[in-house]
Amino acid sequence: MHVKQPAELRITASARGPRPVLRFGAALIGFACAACAHADELAKPAWSFSGFGSAGVAYSNHAHADYITSALKPDGVGASGRWSTSLDSRLGAQLNYTANDQWSAVVQAVTEQRLDNSYRPVIEWANVKYQASADLALRVGRIALPMFLAADYRKVGYALPWARSPVEVYGVIPLTSSDGIDATYRFNRGAVKNVTQVFFGQTRLALPAGGAIEAKRLAGFANTTEYGAASVRVSMLRTDLTIDILRDLFDGLRQFGPQGAGLAERYALDNKQVTALSVGANYDPGRWFVMSEVGRMRTRSLLGDTTGLYATAGYRLGAFTPYVAYARVKADSATTERGLDLSRLPPAAARAGTILNGSLNALLTTVPAQRTISIGARWDCGTDVALKLQLDRATPQDGSRGTFTNVQPGFRSGSAVNVASALLDFVF
Repeated sequence: MHVKQPAELRITASARGPRPVLRFGAALIGFACAACAHADELAKPAWSFSGFGSAGVAYSNHAHADYITSALKPDGVGASGRWSTSLDSRLGAQLNYTANDQWSAVVQAVTEQRLDNSYRPVIEWANVKYQASADLALRVGRIALPMFLAADYRKVGYALPWARSPVEVYGVIPLTSSDGIDATYRFNRGAVKNVTQVFFGQTRLALPAGGAIEAKRLAGFANTTEYGAASVRVSMLRTDLTIDILRDLFDGLRQFGPQGAGLAERYALDNKQVTALSVGANYDPGRWFVMSEVGRMRTRSLLGDTTGLYATAGYRLGAFTPYVAYARVKADSATTERGLDLSRLPPAAARAGTILNGSLNALLTTVPAQRTISIGARWDCGTDVALKLQLDRATPQDGSRGTFTNVQPGFRSGSAVNVASALLDFVF
């Protein structure tokens, strides 16, 4: 199965066999060759347009919170409504330009539900590439963050075997691109193929209520090694993260002297060094596939420290691919805090301190701790079209609200929630 693929990518999709290679990018761009006076072959400028999308609907049996797939979603399915079409639906378009065998450019725009509940398109990619040699490529502009196995195509539902990438791993880092530079070097050793990428940049996401999420001095690397049907990817990044929210909470804590200032310093989202590491492996001989990833994130802030993992397997029966998956994320940092010592404070100050302590602990429940068991099936029902049905049983744990938001009275950590999804994924 060959489908169009975002530029620069050559990815193995665990969708259907034999061992499908998705090609959305440079492999699609044909070079028109003409003989010059010296019989040299020169590539003429070429344009290429492609796109992808997902039309989905989800149902939840839980009315006390919304199940969401990303922290950048304003709501989900559950408390806001038992049915939702915005959870997974999106549409993307991509324009590629190849000037010659060295210079090329790509722009990709995606429209999906945003934090302000709008569907304004966002530029995911916008970069210029210089192919310095057969093995070395340099890019400048907006570039996909190379974290996780599906980093380059995580929004292309058709390229995924599941209805959505496991939120316990991929939801930990909702930012998907950076503005900066990167270098990619490819080399082979016999049957072993290796691709190493290093990058440096920054990213900024405006928030609806004002302020922004800013990741400065964002740097890291990714290395992918392939041998036959097996591939392994290791990736790491670090950044200085600032999220311009909750200033009233931290300013209030600082009014309580050294103990409050210490709490504010520990949890404030102001220029905190964040590090993330992921390791993933995939084995796909054609008839079946297995895949697993583990990721760790350290934020040194209210966002907490987490470790997430998933394992999945599927078997291809012609156009049908049933699959199972297990995912889990656990909090490696405290999800409760004693907070301010109120025992020696006057009544008015104690009341204010009680409110601040309560607010801090409520926010700490957002550090995700959750497990999910998923079963599903994919049906490649047409050319470049796939229908997916998936049932997730998600259980928040350890007092956390997991990947849920809009929590209502009656929500209990430890209670399982069922989410059923149907998606039609396509590329063009």
